[in-house]
Formats: sequence, structure tokens, C-alpha cells
Amino acid sequence: MDQEYERRLLKQINHQNLPRDTQPAQCVGAACSPLSVRSGDRYIPTRAGSNWSINFHYANENCHSPSQNHKAKDASTESGKDTVAYAALLRNELLGAGMEAMVEPHADDRRQAVLTPSARSLFRYTVHTKKVPFDSDNDVSPYSLSPLSNKSHKLLRSPRKPARKISKIPFKVLDAPELQDDFYLNLVDWSAGNLLSVGLGACVYLWSACTSQVTRLCDLSVDGDSVTSVCWNERGSLVAVGTHKGYVQIWDAAGGRKLSSLEGHSARVGALAWNGEQLSSGSRDRVILQRDVRSPPGAERRLQGHRQEVCGLKWSPDHQHLASGGNDNKLLVWNSSSLLPMQQYSDHLAAVKAIAWSPHQHGLLASGGGTADRCLRFWNTLTGQPLQSTDTGSQVCNLAWSKHANELVSTHGYSQNQILVWKYPSLTQVAKLTGHSYRVLYLAVSPDGEAIVTGAGDETLRFWNVFSKTRCTKESKSVLNLFTRIR
Repeated sequence: MDQEYERRLLKQINHQNLPRDTQPAQCVGAACSPLSVRSGDRYIPTRAGSNWSINFHYANENCHSPSQNHKAKDASTESGKDTVAYAALLRNELLGAGMEAMVEPHADDRRQAVLTPSARSLFRYTVHTKKVPFDSDNDVSPYSLSPLSNKSHKLLRSPRKPARKISKIPFKVLDAPELQDDFYLNLVDWSAGNLLSVGLGACVYLWSACTSQVTRLCDLSVDGDSVTSVCWNERGSLVAVGTHKGYVQIWDAAGGRKLSSLEGHSARVGALAWNGEQLSSGSRDRVILQRDVRSPPGAERRLQGHRQEVCGLKWSPDHQHLASGGNDNKLLVWNSSSLLPMQQYSDHLAAVKAIAWSPHQHGLLASGGGTADRCLRFWNTLTGQPLQSTDTGSQVCNLAWSKHANELVSTHGYSQNQILVWKYPSLTQVAKLTGHSYRVLYLAVSPDGEAIVTGAGDETLRFWNVFSKTRCTKESKSVLNLFTRIR
């Protein structure tokens, strides 16, 4: 063997056999990695500075992909709820979280770490000698065969909400030939009498949801006119029809006869809204007219505030305020006594057609912007302050609140043509429905508040079950109980 090679080999062996404290230091401080020190074939990580609450929290989040995390957040399936329950049990047993009831995943703030009631270590090598009564919240009975604590037992016994299931396919599809693909029109409405009115070309058709019978209410082709908007009154007996020439016709649905034809607009009437016996109409001439159908022609209020076509009109549930949206990207709020808007919102960057007042919170108004905006915004009209906003990713065409739950549905156009169900105020998506091949420009809610109908330029009407009526039943029972106690 070469002497020089033998000398270098012996020097390397002697260097490895030196004690640790005599070896030259390669690095100093806590930043030195354990892998840089050769101390045998065992790797023992340092746990002294570990925060097990935070580590467990992030490990539970990072074990899935972002799409799987989003599905787990919704937890709309039984497997998702089982995962949430298992994670809660682990927190109770390993971290002492003390959870006694299941919490909906969307209510958790993922930006906060899991809080523990005490600073106990994860691994406990000592046995508690202090005797605690068997009914304590922190310990189990000495006769129990279960390894779980009392709080975990309460967690498992806590009631779990049934999984929310929204069908991804419509339960009915109707052909709607000549249904126009025009963002500024409102050609579909559902009455309190369960009749659907649809403007197709120059005609208005009525479809009965009870009998599926279709009748033609009117035909404007005789006058060389076409339908640009339809709207039922609150009782469901009268239907207002806006025309391309600027007329507003009032029709008796039961008798199938025209009661009156109102003039006043110089361009097409694309938006209509009833308020008792008063009818508001918005036109391309930028004017909103309010008229009482019982008064003689000529008695009207002219509201001028928009600089372009008025395409959205909605009265508040208390009949005190009118919200209007226009192609000038403005959202205006009017009261019943002034000719000037009491509030003006200019945050949208595109036309505002989608408008909806909340039936659950007084003064809460929702609005949606067009293609250049795509945002869903909420306003407190009592204070005039903006509340929340979210980018939906597509042109917002329509909005409608659920009558029974604090949820709302939005329909969209460019570029996804989807239907979204939102939970308010968390603004989490409950469901996403697709099926229309064109912009979903038209939306109406059934009188029972459970189903919606959507219309698009693909000349179809699609019916979806999106809302639940369970909460309405509970509320009606509580009202009856209240009246019984008063008696």
C-alpha cells in the first residue's frame, strides 16, 4: 500500500473516532443542522421548541391539495363531516381542546391557531395521583371502558346537521324559442299564483307550474312591437308588460284581457317593479316613471338620476325605498317622497342590472356588476355604507334572496354562464350549477321559495331546486306557539 495513502486514511479514521467535544466545530448556535454532525446512524429530532397546537393545525391543513381543502371546507358530504369529526376528536385527546359540539367548517378561522385551555405537553410520562370525581368534565369514569374523555363523548353525541344536497341538474327544462339574448331586458317572472310569464319575441306566454298548461296572453306583432320586460304584481293577478316602443301594458291574467296601456317613455322599457298598486318602469330614455294603475293617465312621478339606460328596479320589502341600476354603473336608492335619489353608489365598474333586497335584514341591499366589474357587493342603506364585496369571476346578471335562509342565488354571463348559491354573510359558495350554454340573463323564484327558474339565450328555461323550506316551517311553529301563549 502506498505510504502516503495509508497516512491519509489513518488520519481520517482517527478524526472520526475523536470525542464530540474535541472535534472542530463546523457551526455555532441553534442554526446548526443535526445532519452536519456525524454521531452515528440515529437521527433524533429536537422537540424542545415545538408548538404542537400549531403543528397539528397546519399538518391537518396541508395534508390535502387546495381543491380538496375547499371541498373539506364546504363539508357537504358525509365523508367530509366524518373528517371534521375525526379532526375534532384528535384535538380533544392530543391537545386538550375541550370541544363539546361540532362546529361547521366554514365558521373556523383558519388564520388562527388552535387554542388549548392549558399548557400541557403533548406527551405525559407522569400519572396524576389526585383523585377527581368521575363526573368531571376533564376525566372519565373509573368504570368506563372507553379511552375517550367526557368532552369527546359529548362531541360524539352532539347533533349533526344533515348533509345539504343540491341537485346539479335541473328537474325540468322547457323550450323558449325567441328568448332574447339581451342583458338589459327582464323577460321572466313567477307569480304568487304559481304562473310563469315569459316574453318570447312579440308574445307573452303563461305557463302553469301546477298543470304545465301554456297559454298566450298577448301578441304585440299586430302593432309592430315586441316584449322587453314582464312583471307580476304581488297578488299575482296582474302582469305588466314593457314594450320596445316605450309602452307599459297592464293585463288581467285570469281574464286574458288588456286593462290599460300607459305612455310616457320615449324608448324601450326594460325594467318593471310593483309596489302595491303603484308600478315603476325604467327605460332606455334614462327616466323612471312611477304611476298608480288606479289613477287616470298622466298622474306620474318622474325620477331622473341615471345618465344611461335603466336596467334594474327593485322595491324594498317594507315598500319604502326603490333601488335602481343603470348602464352608467350607478346604483341609486330613492324614497317615496323625493324626486332626487337619497343615496348613490358608484363602486361598480360596469352596468348594474342585478339588484336584490334582503328579506331577513332591514336595509340590506345586494347588487352585481357587469362584465368589466363581475363583483357582488352589499350595502347598508340605513347608513349608506358599503359592507362586503367579492369577485364572482363572471358577469353578474341577476340576484335573488332565499325566503327561508340567509342565502342568495346569482346568475352569471361571460364567461362561465354559471349559477351560484351563496351563504351570507360568510359569502361561501353552497353550490355551483351549470347547464346553460349562453348567458343566464333571467331569473325568478317560485312562490314557495324553494325552486328557481333561469333563462338564457340558448332558448331554454331550466328549473332548479336550490333552497330549503325547513327553517320556514320552524318559524311558523314558533309564531303559532307565541299566539297560543297570549290567548
